[in-house]
Amino acid sequence: MTAAPTPRGLYAITSDALCRDATVLKQGVRDALRGGAVMIQYRDKQATASQRLARAEALCALCRDHGVPLIVNDDIDLARVIGADGVHLGRSDGTVDAARQALGAHAIVGISCGPMPERAMQAEAEGASYAAIGRLFPSQTKPSAPAARLDDLRAARAALRIRLCAIGGITPAHAPTVVAAGADLLAVVAGVFDTQDVASAAAAYTAAFQTSTGKTQEP
Repeated sequence: MTAAPTPRGLYAITSDALCRDATVLKQGVRDALRGGAVMIQYRDKQATASQRLARAEALCALCRDHGVPLIVNDDIDLARVIGADGVHLGRSDGTVDAARQALGAHAIVGISCGPMPERAMQAEAEGASYAAIGRLFPSQTKPSAPAARLDDLRAARAALRIRLCAIGGITPAHAPTVVAAGADLLAVVAGVFDTQDVASAAAAYTAAFQTSTGKTQEP
């Protein structure tokens, strides 16, 4: 069995603020899906193990109802227990092989590659489904993460066949330029979930994939 196809579009990642209340979390994700998000990542650094399990199970059911993959941040075991569609791994969170052994050959496995196209090439060689390049712009979520450039994204796009995920401070204004530089996925946290109207925010990012020219001026 081969890996499931990774979609192309808005990849909405839950924020710490959203995750403080399970009801708000579920409604926020529902609104992001209504706005066009094609993949959801459950990222929750503050919850207890039991809270994370309950919230992840609820989101998994919600995403399944909408036909959209749920990815779990950093935790292969949690992804396996809830039957998530995949996992996103940082450099110290496990390997692609370990994830596939736990989740199955079909699982979506993403790898954080920072500003390094060569790390993205390694991720592809290891069998990753997508490689995440960033932080492209100043970020509320990871303000101290190493900075990446759009040229790093372009270099990765030229070298790779797997999906490329752009991350880090991406606003709707940045989105067309980032997509034109080669991003298949726009990974967004605060720009979607820390807003007054999550569905409208998600739709603004989704619109970048509905235009073919990508002629917005580079910020």
